[in-house]
Amino acid sequence: MQTDRLKTLLLLVALTGLALGLALHVAGRPDLAQTVWLAGVVPVLAALVMEILRSLARGEVGLDIVAALSMTAALIFGETLAAAVVAVMYSGGTFLEGFAEGRARREMRDLLSRVPRSATRYRNGGLEDVALDDIAPGDRLLIRQGDVVPVDGRITSTTAFLDTSALTGESLPQRLDRGADAMSGATNAGEAFDLEATREAKDSTYAGIVRLVEVAQRSKAPMSRLADRWSLGFLAVTVAIAFAAWWFTGDPIRAVAVLVVATPCPLILAVPVALVAGLSRAAHYGVLVKGAKPLEAMARIRTLILDKTGTLTDGRPQIVSIDSHDGMGPDDILRFAAALDQASQHPVAQAIVAAAKARGLGLPLPEDVAEIPGEGVIGFIDGRQVIVGGDGFVARRVGRVSGGHPDLAAGSVLVAVAVDGRMAGHLVMSDPLREGADGMLAALRGQGIARILLATGDRADVAERVTDGLGLDGIRAGLTPDEKVLLVLTEHKNGPVMMVGDGVNDAPALAAADVGVAMGARGAAASAEAADVVLLVDRVDRIAPGVEIARRARAIALQSVVVGIGLSVLGMIAAALGHLTPVQGALIQEVIDVAVILNALRALRITPPGIPDRQVALHTTPASA
Repeated sequence: MQTDRLKTLLLLVALTGLALGLALHVAGRPDLAQTVWLAGVVPVLAALVMEILRSLARGEVGLDIVAALSMTAALIFGETLAAAVVAVMYSGGTFLEGFAEGRARREMRDLLSRVPRSATRYRNGGLEDVALDDIAPGDRLLIRQGDVVPVDGRITSTTAFLDTSALTGESLPQRLDRGADAMSGATNAGEAFDLEATREAKDSTYAGIVRLVEVAQRSKAPMSRLADRWSLGFLAVTVAIAFAAWWFTGDPIRAVAVLVVATPCPLILAVPVALVAGLSRAAHYGVLVKGAKPLEAMARIRTLILDKTGTLTDGRPQIVSIDSHDGMGPDDILRFAAALDQASQHPVAQAIVAAAKARGLGLPLPEDVAEIPGEGVIGFIDGRQVIVGGDGFVARRVGRVSGGHPDLAAGSVLVAVAVDGRMAGHLVMSDPLREGADGMLAALRGQGIARILLATGDRADVAERVTDGLGLDGIRAGLTPDEKVLLVLTEHKNGPVMMVGDGVNDAPALAAADVGVAMGARGAAASAEAADVVLLVDRVDRIAPGVEIARRARAIALQSVVVGIGLSVLGMIAAALGHLTPVQGALIQEVIDVAVILNALRALRITPPGIPDRQVALHTTPASA
């Protein structure tokens, strides 16, 4: 914030000095005009010299040196108007860069506004809402149904029922007893419970996401570093042309004109402006890129590796089949199960209810319902006793041995249904492929990604069944976290690698990839920390727009540099030949800079195909909704 204020102040000083000096010059006071122009240039030059010294202390040689040389030379040889124009040009460019960066930061913070910032704490016999930063280890918190656990803690109620898919990748909620540890980021899928905080809020999932925003844009893109390396050559060429013009003509003003025209704002500003604009645009679509470096790396990806559960698949169970064991029809089995499950907030129960409603089944109200958290539900439907739950839970209550379901694939869930004391059937539930996954892969192929692989810990037959028809280049099944890392490292031989995952077990592979992408809406905190890119919407199909934005932003940056530097070189030659005065050179360079920066800002208007702006509002939907 302080840096932004300084940039604004310097621009105001330079603009005021230039405008007031011009007014005095027109009014017949050229001597006073020279003084005012000088007063407008000195603060900008002083700030520029300080920035150059800081860069040199870091071992970096930037293009700012050319801008400092041009202003200094213009002042030494009495071309104060030219120096004033260069000061406005330089301060205006840095202000514009800061404006673009500020816009990107604000947009990403807006995306994160859905994250809860408070919790309910017991204090003095009552309840109070407190900010997350005020939570200390030992505090007792009330976690209501549907709340996200704000900090890591220990269960102090008898039981708690948590949806931990954001932390473990498991699509089924788990039951935790008194004394069990609960990690921040899990959602309360059962009744309200008490939690004793064991860690400060800064170690929570949400604090980690906030840190992602804070580090975004801090890294320097390889293209920006390349521009700095170009600065040595560009500086040498500029000095050589300026010295030659002075040596062969004996006119130092020509050298000043060359230096003024050479002020390399296209290289100083075009690259960061285009890339930061790309960061802002990506954030607009719910793709949080942690800096310009990973944004540029995204533009060069050749291999994509996808995790399965919670990434390529939804991570939430859906009904695959209904098996009857007592002659009852599938719709009747589903109707009894869904009618009873209306009384439960269990995610599996809600999925069963949704499936029944989708089939248009009428659901009577359940009576005398008793729910055993994490086990199942018992009650009456139309006067008939119904039991719905895990196979073992139901089998024990109907006097039957559980198991013996040979068609159950790995990763599937078996829900048993009993009616009037007899096993009626089973609902087989599995994790479906995410909507839009096939279209995303096709789009990535069109963007130049040559290899797309699946990396999963599931069995090969399960992975093949889920991905049938996607046209993957390979499936690597049964992998441990270490083996996923090895796969990433092996694929480096084919070019830059992007790894996409959501669970804690994916974090090492995300860190090993050139670009790691984490499913941040429901993904693990560890994967979000290790990744370079976080999808803030729970949609894997946003990867393709992210890559498209990265490619186009990089192309715009390169275009701006090539065109801007080409025009600057032509201007230097014209100045060396005496066709441009320092003031004319400064004005021409100003036109070049404005054109180049406006071209770089085109990255703010990048619209990936297939996602109209009206759909962007999806990214503001709370994860707990």
